Amino acid sequence: MTARILIVGGGIAGLSAAWGLAKRGFRVELFEQGPLPNPASSSHDEHRIIRHAYGEMQGYAHLIVQAFAVWEQLWQALGRRHYLETGSLNLLRCETPWYEGTRESLAALGIGFHDVPLDRVAAMRPMLNLDGVQRAVETDGAGMLFPVRIVTDLVVLLGRLGVRLHAGAKVTAVDPVRGTVTVGGRVHEGDAVVVAAGAWADRLVPSLKGIGVPSRQAVLYLAPPPDLAEAWATAPVMIDMSQDGDVYCLPPRDGMRLKIGDHVFSRRGNPDEDRIATEADLARLWTAARACYRDLDRYAVLEPKACFYTVTKDERFIVRPLDAKGWLISACSGHGFKFGALMGEGVAAAIAGERDPAGVEAWAAGLE
Repeated sequence: MTARILIVGGGIAGLSAAWGLAKRGFRVELFEQGPLPNPASSSHDEHRIIRHAYGEMQGYAHLIVQAFAVWEQLWQALGRRHYLETGSLNLLRCETPWYEGTRESLAALGIGFHDVPLDRVAAMRPMLNLDGVQRAVETDGAGMLFPVRIVTDLVVLLGRLGVRLHAGAKVTAVDPVRGTVTVGGRVHEGDAVVVAAGAWADRLVPSLKGIGVPSRQAVLYLAPPPDLAEAWATAPVMIDMSQDGDVYCLPPRDGMRLKIGDHVFSRRGNPDEDRIATEADLARLWTAARACYRDLDRYAVLEPKACFYTVTKDERFIVRPLDAKGWLISACSGHGFKFGALMGEGVAAAIAGERDPAGVEAWAAGLE
């Protein structure tokens, strides 16, 4: 009889693992504590950056090539693309190893990478505050993924493939030795179990405690003033790097809102909390964003949102076998979505015997 695989978590990693297993002929059941898709999940967002430029983390620059390939497979399966190529603009306000690391990795990959004169940036991007900017760099191979569209279409696709989807099914225990999960006091048995529970994963996998830490993060959705609307409508994804941390921006394109967030992690919070950002959540972000964008007080605040990521100290993924019949997929620091389909596919391939499980952890951490 065909093996049954149980998956805990209905974000991009869990859904992609289910897709990878289902297309290989496994019987798959997926358990999600909320609705499918779940608005409280880390994967529930309008747009996320995907890029080849990874600075000193050159392993991920090479791994993103594999990620793009899996996304292309998914677009074919879904019958439509949920990706917009925009390129990226990177503003450097301090000395950083990002530049040399990115230059080396993109040259090796054949991806475009070039400096832009600051006067040209000022003319093209009047919304930017360039005071203190030392260098501006544009890269190819970057753009926006549209997560809500992706996970919604994946849920529909999995239903067509025969995956049993359990929404509102909170898993309270996982046994990776026996390959079981417990929901509402009932034990479900499988031949293997995959834990892809995002910020809740350390509740089910004790070994993750203190390593992959839930982190409450704030983002702002804004509407630019009318005189800047045209400039924003053609903007690339943007990352502003300073000694105080990075600020990232996704432009209001393809029906999405303008989003600004920062890359400094709170490493605190309970993922059961609400998703409305408080003044305390936003204090650092407002300060950092005002240093990056001119006249930010002229922008209308559409939504101050809190989200949760799982953060490790080195910002690398944790994907590994658990005992005899378990797997863990733990994404990290907000860059998990761009690799989510690849990580799910990688675990599916390992379960199917197509790749050595012993090598998956180093591969997922960008260390191969």
